[in-house]
Amino acid sequence: MAPYCVLAARLRHALNSGIRRYHVAPVLCQRAKVAMSHFEPNEHINYEKLEKNINIVRKRLDRPLTLSEKIVYGHLDDPAKQEIERGKTYLRLRPDRVAMQDATAQMAMLQFISSGLPKVAVPSTIHCDHLIEAQSGGEKDLRRAKDINQEVYNFLATAGAKYGVGFWKPGSGIIHQIILENYSYPGVMLIGTDSHTPNGGGLGGICIGVGGADAVDVMAGIPWELKCPKVIGVKLTGKLSGWSSPKDVILKVAGILTVKGGTGAIIEYHGPGVDSISCTGMATICNMGAEIGATTSVFPYNARMKKYLGKTGRADIAALADEFQQHLVPDSGCQYDQVIEINLSELKPHINGPFTPDLAHPVSEIGAVAEKEGWPVDIRVGLIGSCTNSSYEDMGRSAAVAKQALAHGLKCKSQFTITPGSEQIRATIERDGYAQVLRDVGGLVLANACGPCIGQWDRKDIKKGEKNTIVTSYNRNFTGRNDANPETHAFVTSPEIVTALSIAGTLKFNPETDYLTGADGKKFKLEAPDADELPKLEFDPGQDTYQYPPKDGSGQHVDVSPTSQRLQLLEPFDKWDGKDLEDMLILIKVKGKCTTDHISAAGPWLKFRGHLDNISNNLLIGAINIENGKANSVRNALTQEFGPVPDTARYYKKMGVKWAVIGDENYGEGSSREHAALEPRHLGGRVIITKSFARIHETNLKKQGLLPLTFADPADYNKIHPVDKLSIVGLADFAPGKPLKCIIKHPNGSQETIMLNHTFNESQIEWFQAGSALNRMKELQQKSS
Repeated sequence: MAPYCVLAARLRHALNSGIRRYHVAPVLCQRAKVAMSHFEPNEHINYEKLEKNINIVRKRLDRPLTLSEKIVYGHLDDPAKQEIERGKTYLRLRPDRVAMQDATAQMAMLQFISSGLPKVAVPSTIHCDHLIEAQSGGEKDLRRAKDINQEVYNFLATAGAKYGVGFWKPGSGIIHQIILENYSYPGVMLIGTDSHTPNGGGLGGICIGVGGADAVDVMAGIPWELKCPKVIGVKLTGKLSGWSSPKDVILKVAGILTVKGGTGAIIEYHGPGVDSISCTGMATICNMGAEIGATTSVFPYNARMKKYLGKTGRADIAALADEFQQHLVPDSGCQYDQVIEINLSELKPHINGPFTPDLAHPVSEIGAVAEKEGWPVDIRVGLIGSCTNSSYEDMGRSAAVAKQALAHGLKCKSQFTITPGSEQIRATIERDGYAQVLRDVGGLVLANACGPCIGQWDRKDIKKGEKNTIVTSYNRNFTGRNDANPETHAFVTSPEIVTALSIAGTLKFNPETDYLTGADGKKFKLEAPDADELPKLEFDPGQDTYQYPPKDGSGQHVDVSPTSQRLQLLEPFDKWDGKDLEDMLILIKVKGKCTTDHISAAGPWLKFRGHLDNISNNLLIGAINIENGKANSVRNALTQEFGPVPDTARYYKKMGVKWAVIGDENYGEGSSREHAALEPRHLGGRVIITKSFARIHETNLKKQGLLPLTFADPADYNKIHPVDKLSIVGLADFAPGKPLKCIIKHPNGSQETIMLNHTFNESQIEWFQAGSALNRMKELQQKSS
């Protein structure tokens, strides 16, 4: 697109050449201001600043830039002076906006209230999607959730009104679908208090999952710190076809990189194959990048994004992005830290699991693998939807499979549920008949919410401990995540494969080659599904579920009852006393995988996300104790009795004894939930020592004044025993890049010393010394005033 000044000059020339003369306003020589969203008409996209910062950094680095570098460095607080080295330096950034889901927004807003600030500094939104339990169907479940969670919803609505935060009511949809439909755009930098925030990368944005304390920094107008990400390039060639889908791209990548292979890196997709993927398909791929530990994932701006922007009422943003397109794609010749190449023409449908999202199998092989491993092959429930796969295209492809089964007189052999991603998707698939087709094949349409994907599922068909298999189009399948049953074998795949497998009722069915038997006894084969990526008509917005914040919310009252069991105002954590941490007890030495689900379970515990003391009763109840191989059973070193982890931590706190946790690899992978950091801090923990950390959890621990440390020699994990005492010495000289010394005291009186590494920079050390990042913010506010 030609610049506006060129267009204006041509218009003047054309008009001046004619008989009549027209005035052309000088404003045409300025680029038009385009709003970030329909809901914030006075907040504009600032591509000019992005362009200016990119040019400063490119001149300094003197090399071509990747797309993710352009967007990240384009949001630097000080592009002229910021030290930039991938994987090493910490960047100070100015994100464009913040998004919070209701489970994490409670603690984020409680922390913002504690900051004493009158209003958020950047556009921010709250999305009610996590507290709706799947039970009997969308409408009934939504009514029940509004009744049960009235206190929390009222708190979030009034806090949003008081502090200038937009509020999406329960029933509006899943946060990431709402962001894609309304807030993400090419080149945006958005942070969200949910690990699947990278979903917005499907629209060319850098969208990063964080903890609530990080969100508070941005809402307070403080530069946000992020370790300069490495960049992993995924080159896509060929073209998707048949049963292969965008979900198979990320399932394949997860199998290659594993759950920690993307840690500290942005996954940047590029290559000619990109254009064969729809915008919502790109979002699916970016969404599940969280499962490989990536900081985020992103696609370059292209015609598929432009089409989606137009269909969601944002053609003006697409026009502006066209003008700045050179900054929304990677530079020619840019260098990646690692490159993976996938030929989409050769990519086969995949299914990953059980118990981990990186255990990848071609669908054609999963039946044989399951029989060999002793996994149940009969599928009890198939579930489609979630923030990963609930687009119009996803629902259309699933409906296309269902129609074929119905045409032959078949319905699903397995139970089957459908979760629309948003009220707009729900209303549109109802209008266009997809929802009815999915009901006809045996499906139950759930509320526009997270539901079973995060454990909000009142499952009745099995007993806890019963071995069974479910297949989902979700993103995570950790032990017990969906239904709190550790014996549920959960597999993740595309919605159309879930639908086909649910019709067949078994993992042994391969829709590419196998036949089904119709009601008439004749065999037939399912054809690969085909569906429109966007509706032919405009989207049906459905019910209006958005609450605008008032222009002046200063008079708004936010009520938190001191007797509430759901909400609790926060008390500041204690400051570091200036001494070494000596003779700490070991609360638990964790064996194997320990996700944030293990540290702070979701499901029924979600109702306590706004009450720190109550939710701390789930601390580490899912982690396996290496001493006895059991969950939620640890030795109390003071009484020598075994008991629940939270009870033991509370006893140590009551006795004034500090404690530590010892973890394995990739400790804290999974959800962004900062409760997994708040809880150990609240119950007296001071140090978490592991072989390695997941990015978000490590940052969350730092924010709450804890010390996340890693073994300089991973083999030293074996030197520490649950009955030992630990001392971290040298804290008076705590400095960036300087290892800390740990003295291990064994019960027999012997000692040994090991070295521990850390990733603290100077400002993060100040968080530790102040007791938390929030405490440090208050100290700086007091100094400035």
